[in-house]
Amino acid sequence: MRVDASESWSTIRELLGEVRERASHFLESLPGRPVAAARSTDDLVRALGGTLPRLGRPASAILEQLDEIGSPGTVASAGPRYFGFVTGGSLPASLAANWLAAAWDQNAFSQTSSPISAAIESVALRWLLEILGLPATAGAAFVTGATMANFAALAAARRSVLLAHGYDVDRKGLQGAPEITLVAGEQAHATLFKAFGMLGFGREQVIRVSADGQGRMRTDALPELTGPAIVCTQVGNVNTGAFDPVGAISNAVQTDDVWIHVDGAFGLWARASHQFGELTEGIERADSWATDAHKWLNVPYDSGVAIVPNAEALRGALSLQAAYLPERTGREPFAYTPESSRRARGVEIWAAIASLGRDGVEALVERNCRHAQRFAGGLRAAGYQVLNDVVLNQVLVSFGDDRATSEVIHGVQRDGTCWCGGTSWKGSTAMRISVSSWATTGEDVERSLAAILRVASGVTPNRG
Repeated sequence: MRVDASESWSTIRELLGEVRERASHFLESLPGRPVAAARSTDDLVRALGGTLPRLGRPASAILEQLDEIGSPGTVASAGPRYFGFVTGGSLPASLAANWLAAAWDQNAFSQTSSPISAAIESVALRWLLEILGLPATAGAAFVTGATMANFAALAAARRSVLLAHGYDVDRKGLQGAPEITLVAGEQAHATLFKAFGMLGFGREQVIRVSADGQGRMRTDALPELTGPAIVCTQVGNVNTGAFDPVGAISNAVQTDDVWIHVDGAFGLWARASHQFGELTEGIERADSWATDAHKWLNVPYDSGVAIVPNAEALRGALSLQAAYLPERTGREPFAYTPESSRRARGVEIWAAIASLGRDGVEALVERNCRHAQRFAGGLRAAGYQVLNDVVLNQVLVSFGDDRATSEVIHGVQRDGTCWCGGTSWKGSTAMRISVSSWATTGEDVERSLAAILRVASGVTPNRG
């Protein structure tokens, strides 16, 4: 089908109206539908596949097909009872901003390509730094998620620690560079090692520091370091929610040629809360931080931020030069990110913070943590073993042996009232409950807890 520009504007208006109705219906259905997807990937491939069409079809017909086939193939992670993978929903303001930004279709590359994208990133960054209590002079990369945020921050780290030894890695490359000592906790997240690999470090090169019973890096187990070195800490263990003692680690290792990085995909948001901020003591002394906005800030996927207090270190590692580029005046977004062309994801971060305010972000974090405590309390009262100190929004629970726990996990997912995932903790299977959505209410928690206990009682009928 040929798109006729002379007819396009009225067609677009009608189409966007249909999108509004279909999207609204989808969102309104979330509280009442099973959380798991109703259609499998293979089924969806068959339904949407077939031979490549020679002629196109009207956009409204495509939208209808996508909704009727695709919507049942979604996991209701945007709803209030999804507790897997530390996934937030989308705040109304950030969802609406996402739609508007898609209509703008801006390339957030530079001030020239999109003044609004550049401006809104600058404002969003200033607000983020205030909420998180990080240096106002910091630079930031607005990226896809914590994996790329770790990558961007570690690129700045690699450049800086080698420059401290008189070596310019961006000009000369890694071959012939002084060897960098890499240190991370034994419970560091897998994506950190992916970032190391992309930066040309061997994943097996990393010194793994032993952790305590909650997954926190043990300061007394740190190796003696002489730079150049990069020490990667974690705030918010993906299983337990535990925090590495970043302040104590800083005291032990920080010198000009030792860079301390913080992987804070969700745990960094504890800084927004007076109640939980003490967990992050000393974190402001680190050299870089990575976090996700699509987790606890509840903006649409995908959205992460790398923050470096020395903005020049980030810019030096990720900037580029070309004859066609505009002359820099102020903060040019392309100078701080791995990507050049990219969508204007800063719009959603700005909208989320504008809608919540500082107090609203704090209330969201603290409400989710109360919900996690309620899950833990209800499970303990029923006689099941909560495996972690519930310090934040993560709950690990065992329903007996590995077989029983796996059966409960699969049973909960089949039941559909809520969705919780499985994990391995200290060699045993556990259910992981991650509470991070703005939409989750106390009623959702009670309903989900009842469903988990109902399924568990069928697997372990003599329990509690």
